[in-house]
Amino acid sequence: MKEAILYEKLGNDYIRCNLCAHRCKIAPSKPGICGVRENRSGTLYTLVHGTTIAESIDPIEKKPLFHVYPGSKSYSIATVGCNFRCEFCQNYDISQVPCRREGKIMGRSSMPEEIIERALRTGSKTIAYTYTEPTIFLEYALDTGMMAHEKGIKNIFVTNGFMTGEALEKIAPCLDAANVDLKSFRNEFYEKHCGGQLQPVLDSLRRMKDLGIWVEVTTLIIPTLNDDREELSDIARYIHSLGPETPWHISRFHPQYRMKNLPPTPLATIHMASEIGKDAGLKYVYTGNVPGDEGENTCCSNCGRLLIKRYGFNVEDIDLRGSRCPACKTPLDGIYEMDSI
Repeated sequence: MKEAILYEKLGNDYIRCNLCAHRCKIAPSKPGICGVRENRSGTLYTLVHGTTIAESIDPIEKKPLFHVYPGSKSYSIATVGCNFRCEFCQNYDISQVPCRREGKIMGRSSMPEEIIERALRTGSKTIAYTYTEPTIFLEYALDTGMMAHEKGIKNIFVTNGFMTGEALEKIAPCLDAANVDLKSFRNEFYEKHCGGQLQPVLDSLRRMKDLGIWVEVTTLIIPTLNDDREELSDIARYIHSLGPETPWHISRFHPQYRMKNLPPTPLATIHMASEIGKDAGLKYVYTGNVPGDEGENTCCSNCGRLLIKRYGFNVEDIDLRGSRCPACKTPLDGIYEMDSI
């Protein structure tokens, strides 16, 4: 255990956690919504510092982050717990462990210095805090992230974006990039299917951009729930307002967890959303969970030249000069090796 950051004492041993946008008021001997932060006699503790439920070496494309060291490896870690209850969660078996197993914290000891050593040994250019919601293990990510920067490794969050401004300010100095799920543009969707709200996510996206964090956005398109043209247009316009260079990953839904009653997203819907994104002026729009689709590739935003060819999570070819198009010399937005021209 480790004392948590970003909380305040309210009296009578009650505390308020200010890490995520729930801002839980927590009674003595009780956890917050995430299940991994607990009030013990008026002091808030994180129960997962130094304890991973998952560690893996992933292609960076799996996050998905297509504009951060394409084709590189990312050392990926997670603890149990989440501040959302998404009915379509693909990692519910680890994200929902505390609430499904009466508060049980599972995992193995893995201290920040051990994670850094493994990342270096495997040639990973980044450490990804992923699989579950990294906001809920911010102390762990912060300690690991600062150490990673000292060793020349960058840090990335794969997040639902439901965090406070205070949390973002804490992690920003060592957070280089994030893929943020913008699950819907309707608050009712967030309340009914995720147990959260929309506005804090929108606020986080804008604040990340203001802080200089590279941002990519993912939307899982679920039939009948967030797939109408008007909502997709609203999402595309909002992303464009963050900057037209912000990539939008449009991901195909497959039935899982508590949404096994819905069909997979039709490919026509995925392609419709892609066209909506391009029509809104976004430079980079990608189709996900559709291996072999041309929408997986990166083209120059100026001349249209194919720069990065992908199949699923695999990069088959990279045609760049540093971070520039070899034909017209237009920079490709994102984080790359130093330019060689």
